[in-house]
Amino acid sequence: MGGLLPVFLKELTDQFGSKRFMLITLIIVITGLFSSYTASEALKEQQFLNEEYLFLGLFTSSGGGLPSFLFFISFFGPLLGIILGFDAINGERTRGTLSLILSQPIYRDAIINGKFLASLATVAIMIASIMVMIAGISIAKLGVVPNGQEVVRAILFFIACILYIAFWMSLAILFSIIFEKSSTSALTSIALWIFLSFFVYMIAGVVADEVYPITQQSTPELLAKHESLRTMLLRFSPAVLLEEISAALLNPTVRVFGPMFETQLKGLILTPLSLGQSVLVVWPQFVALIAASVICFAVSYLAFMRKEIRSI
Repeated sequence: MGGLLPVFLKELTDQFGSKRFMLITLIIVITGLFSSYTASEALKEQQFLNEEYLFLGLFTSSGGGLPSFLFFISFFGPLLGIILGFDAINGERTRGTLSLILSQPIYRDAIINGKFLASLATVAIMIASIMVMIAGISIAKLGVVPNGQEVVRAILFFIACILYIAFWMSLAILFSIIFEKSSTSALTSIALWIFLSFFVYMIAGVVADEVYPITQQSTPELLAKHESLRTMLLRFSPAVLLEEISAALLNPTVRVFGPMFETQLKGLILTPLSLGQSVLVVWPQFVALIAASVICFAVSYLAFMRKEIRSI
């Protein structure tokens, strides 16, 4: 992959210097800081100061009319990935610079790999910076220093956020390869984001109702099958995978997703799980999110390698 480093550094410089990146970063930083500030105030008002894992609550708690930091990542993360990737290839073609780059001693795969890695590094730096600021707010407002396990859980949550955004970024890059116009790739990416983030809930509910109709006389077993099918269909959405991963990592008492029978709940003591046990709870979701990101980028890679590029 000759030329990977020059492409990576050039793209990284362009990302940090672009106006659209500064705008979306400003929005996420402001909303993230305000949500964490109001969450810390809410935790203080609710007298949660003696609870364990208080630091992790900053990422999931909401207050002051603002949603949680997790909500902002779940909502704005795909938009950030789409913004960074929707014109990665067709934008270069429109400007006539792609054929010029390929005329240099740079391998074709170095271009797409460098663009993807630079965008991924940009997202990682931005999310890490916001999480560090949130940690500072927690220490200043709550006087609580996170312990080692909380730090590791926060790092795993950070990795999950990066994988989540990487999926949407890979998808946007794929559309930028398939479509000639940047506007088309952007609209297609946004349409798919709306479908997987919103309409999938309605579709999952309708399918579950058709397969396992619910009535007032329905047995607990039928209700469990209905909810299990609905949950399985919802997991086709990366947003749902991120929510489940975050729930288990940031709330150590979470040990199962989906319906549970009363016999299973009888005598159950909700003690916090260890870090390893929490990871095992959401390991399938983690693997699914990794697989979705890798497969989407692999398809983008193959599509770009087979793409015919001509000078305009």
